[in-house]
Amino acid sequence: MTVARAKQRQLGDQRIRGVEGAGGDSGDPLGSGGPVGPLDDGASGVMGRTYRALTLGIVSVVLMIAFEATAVGTAMPIAARDLHGLGLYAFAFSGYFTTSLLAMVVSGQWCDRGGPLPPLTAGIAGFAAGLIVSGTAHTMGVFVLGRAVQGLGGGLVIVALYVVVGRAYPERLRPSVMAAFAASWVVPSIVGPLVSGTVTEQLGWRWVFLAIPVLVLLPLVVMLPALRRTAHEPAGGARPPMDGRRIWLAVALAAGAVLLQYAGQDLRPLSVVPAVAGAGLLVPAAVRLLPAGTFRAVRGLPTVVLMRGIAAGTFLAAESFIPLMLVTERGMSATLAGLSLAGGGLTWALGSYVQARPRLEPVRDRLVQAGMVMSAVAIAAVPLALDHAVPTVIVAVAWCVGGLGMGLVISSLSVLLLKVSPPSDAGANSAALQVSDSLSNVLLVAAAGTVFSALGGGSLAPATETVTAAATAHHPAAFAAVFVPSAVLALLGAGVARRLRPAP
Repeated sequence: MTVARAKQRQLGDQRIRGVEGAGGDSGDPLGSGGPVGPLDDGASGVMGRTYRALTLGIVSVVLMIAFEATAVGTAMPIAARDLHGLGLYAFAFSGYFTTSLLAMVVSGQWCDRGGPLPPLTAGIAGFAAGLIVSGTAHTMGVFVLGRAVQGLGGGLVIVALYVVVGRAYPERLRPSVMAAFAASWVVPSIVGPLVSGTVTEQLGWRWVFLAIPVLVLLPLVVMLPALRRTAHEPAGGARPPMDGRRIWLAVALAAGAVLLQYAGQDLRPLSVVPAVAGAGLLVPAAVRLLPAGTFRAVRGLPTVVLMRGIAAGTFLAAESFIPLMLVTERGMSATLAGLSLAGGGLTWALGSYVQARPRLEPVRDRLVQAGMVMSAVAIAAVPLALDHAVPTVIVAVAWCVGGLGMGLVISSLSVLLLKVSPPSDAGANSAALQVSDSLSNVLLVAAAGTVFSALGGGSLAPATETVTAAATAHHPAAFAAVFVPSAVLALLGAGVARRLRPAP
């Protein structure tokens, strides 16, 4: 389950909660309680008559993303070997998130101007196109390019989904919608690695990428009619102009990330030039695109956005290298390596279900703290499998614990964001949340890839070896250098989570 990510904006009466406002005049810093949005008839649930078609449609989009993530994550180590690109392994992940940074900012403004329908359909098409490019690639460079195209589509989609949730559902239903999103990962987490591993070993990894675009048809058929009836128009008829300055900042952010990744890959003295240039572009752009005070963990919205980056980045940086570690260091097949992560999908859904319980609403910030501790423990346990005396099942058990923690964290942060976002800032704040998510993914996965390659991980095995053959060279230190820092940062995140609740 290699993870997924989103943002938005709008006007309304502050006394109306959820998509119609947050905070209001009740003095509740999180904006809970009070009336709800205009579509809340007081009786319908997410699967009631009012919301059933829309819920099925957007959940089917998440189902497509989930199956892609679990299937591609399983096939990725084999694809990298076949294309002689283990040294670029991390870029197959970070390339996706780099381009999604730009797409998220564009999608947030596109949604505010014309509703979520156009960016959602364009994003699904781009997502499918990227899979086809990667599936037909004959070099690792083209493969990474396909992942970048996929990132453009994914960035458009995830922001549009958040806009739909914020605009079409009343506040009381949003935790349940987030839980439904997490539940959509359950079947793909179990079936995805098994199907992907079998296809990879019997037919080849290319068929994993080329078959997934067929799943695009289900979301389009189910979702579009319901979406046209609910959340396709900007709220209040407002059509704010596209903010060219924010789009250029997003371009600078993505360009800076690319330069930093290039510098990390080419570890020569001259690499300091693109590294400095990348930092000069990325840092100012990130400061301006994210809410003021994000990097100082100011209470409330800034900390919500910061925590999303810490949680997503640390978990993905570790998860991206687990299948590769199990294949190259422990001689596991791609199928078994992928299935080692399947339990995390189940417990992620469980954690998201737990956070949706109404009685836990007052302690949502503590749920995030607990979830980050679970994630840190899970990541720290993974490198124990580098010792051949330790059963590999420890990875599966650890990822069940980590998945439970992430289910508590990610869904809770999404709910908190919508609560502290007034309608006029819903799009921008949702985009900021997803930018933080993707930026952290890019930087931490790229940093992990740099350290991994520097310690010899890029030469683990030649592309001619079979899937289950033992690697000719072992570099456990390269993997440990990926997992240990991620675990430490996740633990620090548990401390930062204490600042989620706004000051009185």
